[in-house]
Amino acid sequence: MSHAPQLGNAHRLGIGIGWRPEIAEAVEALPGIDWVEAVAENVCPDHLPDSLVRLRARGVTVVPHGVSLGLGGAGRPDTKRLTDLAERAEALGSPLVTEHIAFVRAGGPLTASPALEAGHLLPVPRTKDALRVLCENVRIAQDCLPVPLAVENIAALINWPDEEMTEGQFLAELVERTGVRLLIDVANLHTNHVNRGEDPATALDQLPVEAIAYVHVAGGIERDGVWHDTHAHPVSEPVLAVLAELRSRVSPPGVLLERDDNFPPPAELSAELTTIRETLREPGPRPVRGVPVATESGPSRRGGTTTPPTTTATGPGRTDSTETGGTGTPATATGTATATESTAPGRADTHPAKAGGSASGPLAPATAAHPAAEQAGTAASAEQTGPSGPDPASTAPARQRLALAQASLLSALVAGTPAPEGFDSRRLGVQSRALGAKRAEVVAKVAPELPRILGGGYRAAFLAYAKSRPMRGGYRRDALDFAEHLLIGDLPEDPAARRELTQWWRDRSGPRPPSRAVRIARVARAVLVGR
Repeated sequence: MSHAPQLGNAHRLGIGIGWRPEIAEAVEALPGIDWVEAVAENVCPDHLPDSLVRLRARGVTVVPHGVSLGLGGAGRPDTKRLTDLAERAEALGSPLVTEHIAFVRAGGPLTASPALEAGHLLPVPRTKDALRVLCENVRIAQDCLPVPLAVENIAALINWPDEEMTEGQFLAELVERTGVRLLIDVANLHTNHVNRGEDPATALDQLPVEAIAYVHVAGGIERDGVWHDTHAHPVSEPVLAVLAELRSRVSPPGVLLERDDNFPPPAELSAELTTIRETLREPGPRPVRGVPVATESGPSRRGGTTTPPTTTATGPGRTDSTETGGTGTPATATGTATATESTAPGRADTHPAKAGGSASGPLAPATAAHPAAEQAGTAASAEQTGPSGPDPASTAPARQRLALAQASLLSALVAGTPAPEGFDSRRLGVQSRALGAKRAEVVAKVAPELPRILGGGYRAAFLAYAKSRPMRGGYRRDALDFAEHLLIGDLPEDPAARRELTQWWRDRSGPRPPSRAVRIARVARAVLVGR
């Protein structure tokens, strides 16, 4: 029997927009907003932003959207992060929470190597090992959360070698084994179409569309044949075409417009929401660029190859947004922040929907397995099982293999080690530079004094620092480490700027800069990590 969840009509979300502090007033004033989504790590449950409080009082649903769990990582989800996410769901009275199918950190005890932070959402390999680990991680999260969980497909540049499933098959099997809902980002499907050659129509054909909780729509821009999913540009016609393709298969319970930067006037946001509504009302799909529109008289919507696509396109992939992949600073008493580094014990689940629900409830099971899950050839019955599912001990070998693979990849991206076998070194170089550029941009936002002190030399200095020095904490920690790195090298050269930087570092890190012995030890450590 399939465990694919279904949303009842009472739980339809409608049309929404991503709530960000920069556009809080505009969001409150927009007509026809049924719900909003807030980055979970940017919300303090003990002191909710006034804007969210007012929206809730009006009956607007608020959904927390997490970025730091790393459900696709080799390790089990951190219990503190899970507890923090649960607290935000309860504080906001949310009907569900969402996260990403991605890994955001690697290394540590599983590999006996330094822990590494990506500062970004990175793709998991579509393999049996990765699927087995992801399923167990999703179950752990489901058990700790007071409301249902939905997970989002991500945009990616990197292709893992030797993948065993397409994206649609991978997601279908995940739903079949865990009953998790799906958050489908149609902009990410388009990004992967341009940058990786993956057909969004085929992915939609293979998805269990009845499991969709809601849909993301976001803007981007194409440069030199590469699609940048920026969340800082208007929604494009190709992305709307993918939305129309999805709508031709199912009426999604909710659709949300994401915007994370370069915020336009409220009238432009309202116009984009109107375009999304019109797209959802259209009777059939629009042509997706380079992809034939599926028709009822054409091939089955449930069909599709079991061989992952071969891709040749290059580009930095997703170089956007406030979705930082789980590295940032704790929320403060103001109710917002740039992301948390949280982690805490889970709790027993008492939400009625989590126990299976009724036939008409939000998690009512379907009656048959999805064909794409069957085609993937990885049925749950093939695993060792215990009273409540796969035996956790059976995932240990898969976790070990996945941990080594992810640590090797992330080390190449953020610490300058050689590209792992089977990866395109040129593409890894593009992704590495994109990660460095994103770090520079976020650090400049959380520590705006640094670009002011360093002037026009900030970006070059930070990229040189980031080339072989991975993040060891959140972005505020990264800012302090960067400043310390400069001071150790007697930089900046301008004495006045160096004094100001020293004072900035001292105010935030300790009573005085590190001694010469400590500086030498840290340089030696950095060299060893970079090898």
